[in-house]
Amino acid sequence: MAESFGGDAERYDRTRPRYPDALVSRIAAASPGPEVLDVGCGTGIAARQFQAVGCRTLGVEPDPRMAGLARRLGVEVEVAAFEAWDPAGRRFDAVVAGQSWHWIDPVAGAAKAALALRPGGRLAALWNAFQLPPPLAQAVADVCRRVMPDAPFDLSAMARPALDPYQGLHAKAADGIRAAGGFTEPEQWLLDWEWRYTREAWLDQVPTQGLFTRLPPDRLAEVLAGVGAAVDAVGGSFTARYTTVVVTAARV
Repeated sequence: MAESFGGDAERYDRTRPRYPDALVSRIAAASPGPEVLDVGCGTGIAARQFQAVGCRTLGVEPDPRMAGLARRLGVEVEVAAFEAWDPAGRRFDAVVAGQSWHWIDPVAGAAKAALALRPGGRLAALWNAFQLPPPLAQAVADVCRRVMPDAPFDLSAMARPALDPYQGLHAKAADGIRAAGGFTEPEQWLLDWEWRYTREAWLDQVPTQGLFTRLPPDRLAEVLAGVGAAVDAVGGSFTARYTTVVVTAARV
């Protein structure tokens, strides 16, 4: 699944939510300098946000399709899996990972980050956790159960509070940092925000979500039809609640 997002890199970059500017600025301010390594940078969404606050960024991305678009959008990228990537003696002030750290071995990834960071440098893994309005979440979960009865996911998670499905990821990231050593005790930084979606905007984003990136076209079309009907039933638009979570620690 980690390699499925590049199938439509332009749609991914166009529709995926950005990270709150306040958290981007907080990570930059808590780092000893402007050199940022963006792990699993994808199309460069996070990297460009760090560039906008004055940082110099280098991305590491295993999918050449995503890396290619990131380069066209102004981000320097090296194509590699992070665990196998060679920093070649380079040191950074921050290692960030937007919506990607769960694809990386948590201990090997933290150890590689420690190698790439200068003393005082900051490791920061970010996730955007979102929650649909409860009636819409339940309707979407019902559609997915019907179309994907064999889905390897707990589809009821769609109807839970935003952070619930992510708590295991956050704990695993923090445990990996502790196991790798060389960091301060991991912290969580949280910021709540909201985003208003039209039916068209939400249906544009759905195919970029990991649950749907590998669906055959006919089954994806069935999902989109059902989700579109569910959005219509709540008035044709809705407000999603987001919590952006940063799991972070400083290199000692």
